[in-house]
Amino acid sequence: MLLYVKNTSPLAMSAFISFIFLGLTTSAIGGGEQSGQGIPYQTVADYIHDIIEADRTLYTTHVVDRMQETGTAIASEGWRERNALPLPAQMLLLSGDRVGNKGRGLNYRLASLWPIYKKNGPANDFERNGLKAVQQNPLEPYTGLITQGKESRFVAIYADLAVSKSCVNCHNRHLLSPKRDHKFGNVMGAIIISFPAKQ
Repeated sequence: MLLYVKNTSPLAMSAFISFIFLGLTTSAIGGGEQSGQGIPYQTVADYIHDIIEADRTLYTTHVVDRMQETGTAIASEGWRERNALPLPAQMLLLSGDRVGNKGRGLNYRLASLWPIYKKNGPANDFERNGLKAVQQNPLEPYTGLITQGKESRFVAIYADLAVSKSCVNCHNRHLLSPKRDHKFGNVMGAIIISFPAKQ
């Protein structure tokens, strides 16, 4: 299959690729995480995370940092009102909202043990434990199957590192930030990915 997409942003392209990949793999996953059939949930989550993480890093370093260094544009929390660029965290959250609104069951977002806004904190004990785990071991995602009503979902939590001094400065200087000693390369939170899982 040959696809040609014109004038598409990297984030839009990544979401598109995620949907295509999830669509191709959902039927292959089939029997579940431990069954040995199809593609393991962990592998699906790893692929999706790789796309999200690459877009986040490239947007931060090649768009936000570059535009601000040259004085071409600024990134601001109030980007709509100021006609500015969204902050990298906002871009990821916007992208996650857009993907979630497609109704395919794929969700992702940023979360932290020290969120500037409470809505970006852990939503449950699983997420809280996962955030603590990736804080201790950033190289290993925290994963598991959880049940929400009648639905089972695979959830994977990946460490989110401070890839730019602008990320560190924003969190350290924000009036609502509960933690003001972030450093470049530190774990600032996590990217949480979830999608339906067949039992």
